[in-house]
Amino acid sequence: MANDPGKMKAYWRKNLKTLFFLLLIWFLVSFGFGILWVEELNQIHLGGFKLGFWFAQQGSIYAFVVLIFIYVYRMNKLDKEFDVNEE
Repeated sequence: MANDPGKMKAYWRKNLKTLFFLLLIWFLVSFGFGILWVEELNQIHLGGFKLGFWFAQQGSIYAFVVLIFIYVYRMNKLDKEFDVNEE
């Protein structure tokens, strides 16, 4: 891949697309659910707590950890697709 600039551009384009998508989800979960839509989400209870409070305190952290695993999976798949994997 190092010799093919077109392939490198395509790799980085897909990488940035994945990164942007995951950061958008993280923003929606942490800022959107924890701050913007907290009043609407507080109408729902989860384990005795209001859902908006739960997202502000715990949900965004859980979502971030899940997004890390999704990113690792996606990048491993992308690396194999463009033959830049570590194996």
